Amino acid sequence: MKTMTSENISGSLSGPLLALALLTAGCTPITPRWDAHFGEAVDIAKAQQTINPEASLNTEPVMGVDGQAGDAIFDSYRNSFRNPQLSPRGVPSSLSSGGGGGGQRGNGN
Repeated sequence: MKTMTSENISGSLSGPLLALALLTAGCTPITPRWDAHFGEAVDIAKAQQTINPEASLNTEPVMGVDGQAGDAIFDSYRNSFRNPQLSPRGVPSSLSSGGGGGGQRGNGN
């Protein structure tokens, strides 16, 4: 009959204890300082890009373009991407250079 000794017990427990230690270490957060500040950069960027943070409290009507004109402008803008107007050479007007430019300069030298 085989008797249990302290060496047998410690040897048989070392594998499972090592596995348990590794599994527990895998669940430990390794970036607690980063996690505590997660999202701060986005909040700072939003705050820096907001001109008037209290704009929603202003109940005065907006002066400028009326609703029908604004709707027509928006529809025209949207349709310009659906049906772009091509220049005579087949290049969209937004991509044309806008200037001449043959290759020769002023006095022909």
